Amino acid sequence: MLSFDRPVQHITSRQNPIVARYRAARERKAECDPILLDGVHLVREGLAALRPLCDVVVAAGAVDRAEIRGLIAQLARNHVDVRTAAPAVMAALSPVRSPSPIVALTSAPELHGGAVYQRLFAGERPLVVVGYNIQDPGNVGAIVRVAEAAGATGFDVGTNSADPFGWKAVRASMGSVLRLPVAGDTNLGLDAARRRGCRIFALVPDGGRSPFDVDLRGPAAIVIGGEGAGLPAGLEDASDEKITIPMQPPVESLNAAVSAAVVLYEARRQRS
Repeated sequence: MLSFDRPVQHITSRQNPIVARYRAARERKAECDPILLDGVHLVREGLAALRPLCDVVVAAGAVDRAEIRGLIAQLARNHVDVRTAAPAVMAALSPVRSPSPIVALTSAPELHGGAVYQRLFAGERPLVVVGYNIQDPGNVGAIVRVAEAAGATGFDVGTNSADPFGWKAVRASMGSVLRLPVAGDTNLGLDAARRRGCRIFALVPDGGRSPFDVDLRGPAAIVIGGEGAGLPAGLEDASDEKITIPMQPPVESLNAAVSAAVVLYEARRQRS
């Protein structure tokens, strides 16, 4: 059996105050509500990203698993307290159908303000994704993941989009949202892009140039619309260049995350 360095609280009731904190993280009705990290991978990513973890709970029946033992030891080295919980409590804490063996909470970073946009547009050649009306949290998280993988400097997810720190988006990002600078206002993001000398590229379903024919080597903001409606005409008209991904008929469109991946990796190819 795994032994802890100090007494560990075992949670047996769903009335425990920790459950209420997890409920708030699960619903995230306010930007100040905590982020829910569900599962071994995300808790590990939270530690690696130096996020302040709290209310870490491990399923009582999982404490002797090798990967859990190692993670508990790592948490202890970082002076993070760990509690155990009965199966019924873990079912209330973990948002997935088969409850994860470990969960944690962390504070949400600031989404607004000049300092946020300074991080987004860092460096001589910033490459930022700007999302508009991306309502699927899975797409939001996947865009953050591909943005980090392709070397983008940040993601601005604003108007009418899903919460980038909701548990579904965090899970889809595989932890990238804990590292990549993220902001939350489309209009401010475009204003910040222009102030920093970025060209603004709008992804449109037709009428634009192929991303393989567009120069993406300089400072750039890639604006992507959500499922179905895409970008409003005003945002398209405000762009410096329209991009349309070529497709073999009868396919007419790709989802937002796949579209982001195509353009961002073309930018990465050009820049390398």
